[in-house]
Amino acid sequence: MAVEVADAPERSRYEAWIDGELAGFAEYRRKDGTITFSHTHVESSAQDAGVGSALARHSLDAARSAGEQVVPVCPFYAGWIERHPDYADLLHADAPRLGEET
Repeated sequence: MAVEVADAPERSRYEAWIDGELAGFAEYRRKDGTITFSHTHVESSAQDAGVGSALARHSLDAARSAGEQVVPVCPFYAGWIERHPDYADLLHADAPRLGEET
């Protein structure tokens, strides 16, 4: 079961598809070279298919390619970046870090 991820800028989100069915999405806002990930949703039927990780990896790789900094407001994204420190360089200087008080 392959997960395909694509940007859907008209809906301000990245979408994950499995066999032609929407399996999940990650909502974002772009402004001034920064992308803020606000919410991630994975359909219950796709919970164990790696959809969240596919969304994070694809969207963060795209942010890196575009020279964007990342603000992970969504707890899933914050945790994912924490577990994958090779993406920590994308964090905006003002982005909250896991375990920090805001």
